[in-house]
Amino acid sequence: MDWTTHQVFNQFPELSDYDPLATDPALCEALTRAGAGWARPALDGYAQRLGSLDTYALADQANRHGPDLQRFDSRGRRIDTLEFHPAWHALMALYRAQGLVSLPFRELRTGRWTAWAAGFYLHGQVEQGTLCPATMTQAAIPLLQKEDALWAELGDKLYSDAYDARDLPAAQKTSIWLGMGMTEKQGGSDVRANTTVATAVAAGGRGAEYLLRGHKWFFSAPQCDAHLVTARVGADGPFACFYVPRWRPDGGRNAVRVQRLKDKLGNRSNASSEVEFEDAWGVLMGEEGRGIPTIIEMAGTTRLNCVVGSAAILRQATVQAMAYARRRHVFGKALADQPLMRAVLADLALESEAALLLLMRLAQAFEREADGDAVERFWKRAMTPAAKFWVCKRAVELTGEAMEVFGGNGYVEDGVLARLYREAPVNSIWEGSGNVMCLDLLRALQREPDAAQALLAELQATAAGEPRLAAALHALQAWLALPPDQLEPLGRVLAQQLVLLAQACLLRQHAPAAMADAFIATRLGAGGAGRVAGAIDLRGMDVDAILARAFPA
Repeated sequence: MDWTTHQVFNQFPELSDYDPLATDPALCEALTRAGAGWARPALDGYAQRLGSLDTYALADQANRHGPDLQRFDSRGRRIDTLEFHPAWHALMALYRAQGLVSLPFRELRTGRWTAWAAGFYLHGQVEQGTLCPATMTQAAIPLLQKEDALWAELGDKLYSDAYDARDLPAAQKTSIWLGMGMTEKQGGSDVRANTTVATAVAAGGRGAEYLLRGHKWFFSAPQCDAHLVTARVGADGPFACFYVPRWRPDGGRNAVRVQRLKDKLGNRSNASSEVEFEDAWGVLMGEEGRGIPTIIEMAGTTRLNCVVGSAAILRQATVQAMAYARRRHVFGKALADQPLMRAVLADLALESEAALLLLMRLAQAFEREADGDAVERFWKRAMTPAAKFWVCKRAVELTGEAMEVFGGNGYVEDGVLARLYREAPVNSIWEGSGNVMCLDLLRALQREPDAAQALLAELQATAAGEPRLAAALHALQAWLALPPDQLEPLGRVLAQQLVLLAQACLLRQHAPAAMADAFIATRLGAGGAGRVAGAIDLRGMDVDAILARAFPA
């Protein structure tokens, strides 16, 4: 007998086979506004590939079948090789072929940073782990450009759009990936507590050979062709930054011993590791004593990537929740038409567009800062850590809220939402946790008070005529007048309010009035930002317009 106890209906899979660029009006507008229209044909094609069911399947496979460390070959020789699922390689090749790794540096046209941000944002909505080596490689390029010998050797391989997964010396490859090694067990974010020691092979100095002995507690990603590593020059000497390849110039494997791979909560497709340096060969970059400023310069870019990555998670969570709620019916009508669910979806939509506008403004600052504009430099220097603090934390909270829209189906590993939820915290932790970002913001405010005032003046011009924005500006000015010992405990409050004010002003400039007015009312009005998602008063808001803009039906 053919048993059939029930039929499956009113159940829908997560969204795929859609165009994540064409269905994102705010992103399309940002590209046009920044003069990046020249990048649209390539981005359109990329978005269509990313949104396909096949690419979502690759993302699922790459995260289900993570990397495997092979320490030895069949005859006992130490190799420390990583094996990845073919889906990982397919996704890495897809990103590299777009030219996004080097686009901001090799492209001269206006809007290059915006074009890069759009591509990174689109890719991050589907798979995040593959963006880790891409982020570090991109951030290392401007540092290596300052080292003539290294750049002559590596520049064409960093600019290459070909994907070369072979584990060979860099000289034999068409393209390479770079990683980072800063964190040690005893120090964490306190890099000055590091104990790894570099000893000069000969006279030493910039571009010279050193041998590194010590460890790194987080070494990302160990399969990269080389890493930028911080170490002391001598046991009690100054810190310096070193280029440490996987292979030595003599063709032998470098003495970077992978102890184990991290068993991470998320970012499962990508490898992070613990390593020991057993007199690993490296080249000094920059000057002795400039290691921490050098690596912090790299971190400025990687922190921007954290903001873009978290905004991508927010966008995907919002789109998935809206698409599902429009199809799922409960209590006689679509879930998306239920009044309380409309409040949740509207809140997600507001948060997502505000994050997008902020990251695009930061991308423009990275591009314009080269012109010597103090305000643009301050956007880059101060607003990047503030944005990382806020946007990355909001992604953690709101992916959980989007998961709840799916009910129990969102909590299982068969779909997209569980992966987004596990992925979200990494951007908040990596490259400096929340408190580190707030302290970085405070340092920038104290070191460049004139630039800070210029930034507030820029926001004031946009805020004119809106009393809630004026009140927020007044509060910020009062806090900035406090002595450092009183301001530091308010670091999180200050960062939160600065970001919310900037987002409100950007929405006022670039988004429809329905979006801007609702954001101001719910973030800077009564109740403020410290609340549960969806706990907003929809009266007086054009919710239909907000939802239609967030993801056209």
